[in-house]
Amino acid sequence: MNLKDVQRLLEADVLTGEDTLDREIRTAFACDLMSDVLTFESDKTILLTGLVNPHTIRTAEMIDINAIVFVRGKMPDVETLELAKENGITILVTRHILFASCGILYSNGLYGANIVHK
Repeated sequence: MNLKDVQRLLEADVLTGEDTLDREIRTAFACDLMSDVLTFESDKTILLTGLVNPHTIRTAEMIDINAIVFVRGKMPDVETLELAKENGITILVTRHILFASCGILYSNGLYGANIVHK
């Protein structure tokens, strides 16, 4: 699956990274607690969250996530979008809730990321 597929399936708007929609996505992780995001393997993973602030972008940057879907139609502020652009992170926004977004992606073959056990 690629980001264009995710955009289509979630009926999402692209806020940053329009030119990166051909990126491959292998897994998804959904969470609003950024400390939990740090506990999973992020190889070609998309993050789904309702937390729309710069902390989300900084967390994604730390573990090499290059795509985020903000759910429930939540719109990030200008600072958050600029930080995403600076870091090459694609931002999508869907009006679907987190649960439904995950279900849509799962039913179309995108599975959950693995937790790193320490």
